[in-house]
Amino acid sequence: MAFIDFLAFQEGLLLIAAALVGFVGISVWWAMQHNDAAGASSALKSGAVPIGAVGAISTVLALWAETTWPFPAPMAAYNIFFTDVYLLFGMTLVVLSVTMAFRLKLAYAGMFAFVAGAITMGYGWNGYILSMTKDPLETFLMYLAFGGVGIFALPATLVTDHFLAHPDGTAFTFSVKAPSARSRPAFQSASRAVQPVVPGVAPTNTETVTAPPAKFHLPVYVTVYSWFFIGVVGLAGYAAFAYLLATLPGHLMAAP
Repeated sequence: MAFIDFLAFQEGLLLIAAALVGFVGISVWWAMQHNDAAGASSALKSGAVPIGAVGAISTVLALWAETTWPFPAPMAAYNIFFTDVYLLFGMTLVVLSVTMAFRLKLAYAGMFAFVAGAITMGYGWNGYILSMTKDPLETFLMYLAFGGVGIFALPATLVTDHFLAHPDGTAFTFSVKAPSARSRPAFQSASRAVQPVVPGVAPTNTETVTAPPAKFHLPVYVTVYSWFFIGVVGLAGYAAFAYLLATLPGHLMAAP
């Protein structure tokens, strides 16, 4: 079987994955903002299929590349430098999609992503200091961005798990002021002389007032971290897009 250079296609899958994860993240945050556990769960389950498809294709391509040795001379470094972390990328998406589809604890997928992200950063740094590509800095920044997505995914999954574990809306009870009863004088300027007197019943000068239910507010730290994580995903997507644009001309014009 002839060697096929599908590097640009793999980079395209990186971009698609970043777009999907970012979209799911925004959808889940929106549901959390409205205290809608069912909506958050639906967003996760709906995103499982496309994320799983990208993960499965990426895993198959990475497994093929891992077992194809050596690559042609201009791409020899990619057999180790690129496909090792690309296999981790595909596996992470598969684990995440299965977790989302079956509504399992997301934190386990988050831990997988955390370790995979740390490994990716390590590969990126070594590739940079060894100048393993024609664009070592750009490559390192892309690895750094996707590694950051994996690392920062762990706290994001922990917060989401906590929210989904309280479908009754009490996930962040300290952010909602529970309605309370209070007492106040019924007639602040009234005197006992003008109050009705009922034989055998002691007069009262207080009444109970129930405050209206407080509006739900998602804690600020949850919103800030959610958008921080979405921003990191956006940076990873931009890095993949820029890398794809740089790779595509040579990929289309040169023979594999």
